[in-house]
Amino acid sequence: MTTTLEATHEGEPTAYPPVETQPAPQEEVVIARSALPVGRARTIALMSLFLASTMELLDTTIVNVALPTIETGLRASAAQLQWMVAAYPLAFAVGLVTGSRLGDLFGRKRVFVFGLVGFTLMSAACGFAPNAETLVGFRALQGFAAAAMIPQVLSSLQVMYAPHERAKAMGLFTGLAGLSAVLGPVIGALLTEADLGGLGWRSIFLVNVPFGVLAILAALRWVPESIAAQRPRIDLGSVSVLAVGLLAILYPLTMGRELGWPVWVYAAMAAGFVVLGFFARSQVRSERAGREPLVALTLYRGRAFAAGSAMNSLLFMAMGSYFLCQTIYLQAGLGWSVLRAGLAGVPFALTTTVFAGLGVAVLAPKIGRTVLQIGAVTWAVGAVLIGISVHSADASTSLWSFLPGFIVAGAGFGLMVSPIGVFTLADVPVEKAGSASGLFSTTGQLAGAAGVAVVGSLFFSVVDAHASRVPAEMFRPGMEAALAVLVGLMVVAAVVARQLPATMSAPPEGAPTH
Repeated sequence: MTTTLEATHEGEPTAYPPVETQPAPQEEVVIARSALPVGRARTIALMSLFLASTMELLDTTIVNVALPTIETGLRASAAQLQWMVAAYPLAFAVGLVTGSRLGDLFGRKRVFVFGLVGFTLMSAACGFAPNAETLVGFRALQGFAAAAMIPQVLSSLQVMYAPHERAKAMGLFTGLAGLSAVLGPVIGALLTEADLGGLGWRSIFLVNVPFGVLAILAALRWVPESIAAQRPRIDLGSVSVLAVGLLAILYPLTMGRELGWPVWVYAAMAAGFVVLGFFARSQVRSERAGREPLVALTLYRGRAFAAGSAMNSLLFMAMGSYFLCQTIYLQAGLGWSVLRAGLAGVPFALTTTVFAGLGVAVLAPKIGRTVLQIGAVTWAVGAVLIGISVHSADASTSLWSFLPGFIVAGAGFGLMVSPIGVFTLADVPVEKAGSASGLFSTTGQLAGAAGVAVVGSLFFSVVDAHASRVPAEMFRPGMEAALAVLVGLMVVAAVVARQLPATMSAPPEGAPTH
């Protein structure tokens, strides 16, 4: 199908050549409402979109390395520290589908700028938070703002680039995503240790403000406006039910250890699962009736999508909990400085970057899904090597003792994070590509929040059970338990990968590859 983009610039109509697109309702057929940028203008628009994406991705993990410093400065409890990490991805995941539809309805540029302004303001609010409770609340609001902002990035890339150019733009976005997530702790450590203006940990949030302002100004001037040709309704009732069900499970799971696991904790979690069951039933009914559901659960009938989503969830659950536990262990257990603990993530980040490119560009086309199995096993081996180092580590242990484990773990993560999206979306119909990629991203974010809650609770519970005057001895069992869970998750991921297509095929037009 040929879609002609009609644009206006300063009130004057401008004709653009027809763009060949696949027949995909809602997500893929768009109508430009402002002039499409070209040349340098398009590059600046792309930089604005990428800058916003980078800030969001960094904020997923940047707070981890500063947790001990925040704990001291705000006198935060262990549960509050977990929520400082989990509140952001949970809010982001809950709001992601709604954010995408807001862009379809009111214009991608408009919603992108709205989300970017909210993200920048909430970053400032986090930076000036007076206590732990308000910091958790502002982190959640920051996640909701990101949920309005990020879906518009991929949609805008579709509008700005012709089909034959999109692969390169999407590839840049995918590489940026993986690198930003693993560099978060490193940048967080540098900012915290630098103590710019005496701000300490607050600078990890306040640094977003000037970059956010730059991105806003560039977006207002150069990012084109577009809306979906067919615009689905926003089911606020379903959004509310989903949010209630998730919070009913994750809140008591996070707070249970600190409260002594009272009966209401288990009752709330059971109620949460019941609510999610009703939600799933309502979504299936909505889809059968021909209405657009909030979550297209029929996508899980495809073996590749179901297996890929499960594997992606295992990946994010492992990543979220791993960064949290490692950061606390290195600082509280071994007494490392914030900077030293942050720089420990550099080997992981570098090998992730190298092997992510190698995995998706070289290995996946040659050996298919085996690359994901190799990645899972490699990360598990890396976790075992780290565990061996942890078992004998004390306050005098250097980074070199952990280096082999960090390198191997980063290689495994890299081999998984880039190719997984391509395999997952292999059997998704073109008309459902947008819904599938949104659901794929949402489940990954939810899994990350769940990993922080579940494995974080296990980590702190084991630490509490091994009280000792020697920090290394007290935190060692907790870190070993977290690494054991990671190994288990990767073993399951390697098994699940067998359900994916044997060979890699191109994703549906317009679908992201991460």
